[in-house]
Amino acid sequence: MGKIGYIRVSTEHQETARQEALMKQYQVERVFAEKMSGKNADRPELKAMLEYVREGDTLYIESISRLGRSTRDLLNIIDVLQRKQVTLVSSRRCKVDSFHRRIRRTIYQSD
Repeated sequence: MGKIGYIRVSTEHQETARQEALMKQYQVERVFAEKMSGKNADRPELKAMLEYVREGDTLYIESISRLGRSTRDLLNIIDVLQRKQVTLVSSRRCKVDSFHRRIRRTIYQSD
């Protein structure tokens, strides 16, 4: 049961210091970080993190937007984490289960 962190900023010019400090606060054991847009899920460190996490791990993020900007991508990522029985903790206090239900309703209503 590990503590895993995921850090993302959108461009090379942005700093990750605030997110890194948060990971130290959470005492994460392994951090995956990248400087790439969250417009899609085709990101090397995101993929590596999703492959790395195991049942019982906890994934720490600054906010749900660090995982992705697309609703469909967020749902897919959260589904992977749930299937792997990984707990997701966002410092911005998003209740992921209710977020997941609300977003899924939005997608199916728009189809």
